[in-house]
Amino acid sequence: MKTVVITGATSGIGFAAAKALAASGARVIGVGRTQDTCEKAKAELLVAVPNADITYVHGDLSSQTDVNAVADEIQSLIATSGCLDALINNAGGVRSGYTTTPDGYELQFALNHLAGFLLTFKLWENLRKAKGRVIFTGSNSHKKTRMHWSDVMYSKHYSCLMAYKQSKLCNMLFAREINRRFVDSGVKAYVVDPGLVNTGIGNKQTGGIVSAFWRMRKKHGDSPEYVAQTYSYLCNQMPTPFWLYYHACKPADYDKHVDNEQDAKRLFELSEQLCGIRFNGGDEK
Repeated sequence: MKTVVITGATSGIGFAAAKALAASGARVIGVGRTQDTCEKAKAELLVAVPNADITYVHGDLSSQTDVNAVADEIQSLIATSGCLDALINNAGGVRSGYTTTPDGYELQFALNHLAGFLLTFKLWENLRKAKGRVIFTGSNSHKKTRMHWSDVMYSKHYSCLMAYKQSKLCNMLFAREINRRFVDSGVKAYVVDPGLVNTGIGNKQTGGIVSAFWRMRKKHGDSPEYVAQTYSYLCNQMPTPFWLYYHACKPADYDKHVDNEQDAKRLFELSEQLCGIRFNGGDEK
C-alpha cells in the first residue's frame, strides 16, 4: 500500500486528489489548516470512499512552527515503515494585500513556496527510503516570470499577481533543483499545471477586484476531480515518469528559464536560510 501526504487536502484540488488516491487503495494523510475543516473533510471523504485509509493532521503551513509540528506528526504516523511514497505540496493561497506570516515573510512566498520547501526537507529521509515522489501544484503563470531578487517579498511595491506568479516559478525552480541536486537519491520531483480550476482559492481571504475577478473566472474552469487525475497518475505511474511539468496526465512545456541553474541554486540557498536549515539530502551533486 502506498502512503501519500497531501497538503491543502480539505477542499478543491487537494480534497479531490485525496479522494482519488484513497479510492485507488493508497493510505492518505491529509493536511488542513484547522481541526474543524479536517474533521469535515474526512467525514465527507469517507462517505465517498467508505473503506478509505485516511488520516488528517492540521496546522497553518504559513507558520514554520506549524510546518515542523505537522511533519513531526506525519512521521509518527508512518513510523512503522518509515516510508513515504509521495508528498503532494498542494497548499497555497492568494492575498490581495501585502500580508506577512508569523515568521515575518510575505504570505504567498511563505505558503506557496517555503512551506513545501521545509516540509520536503523534514520528510526527505522518508521519501528517500521509499524512492518516493514530490509533487507541487504549479501554474502556467510561472511562464515569462523572473525572480524579483531585489525584493523577493515584494515588500516595497506589492503586487498580488506578481507575488503569486513568482511563487509558482519558485515551485518550478525547486522541483528542478531537487532533480538536479539529488539525482541519485531515487526521489523524483514534479510540478502539475492544473490549468483553470473551479475552486475557491481566489476568494479565500481576498477582497475587492481580486475576489470578484476570480468568482467570474473560475466558472470556466475544470472540476477538481478532473485535475486530480494527474496527481494520481504521477503517484502511481510505472515506470517513473521522466518529465518535470505535467498537465492532464501528459508532459507539458514550461518556461526555459526554469532550467536556469544559477537561479535555482540561489533560490535553494535563500530558502535554506529563511527556514534555518541545511538541506543535505544525500547523494548531492
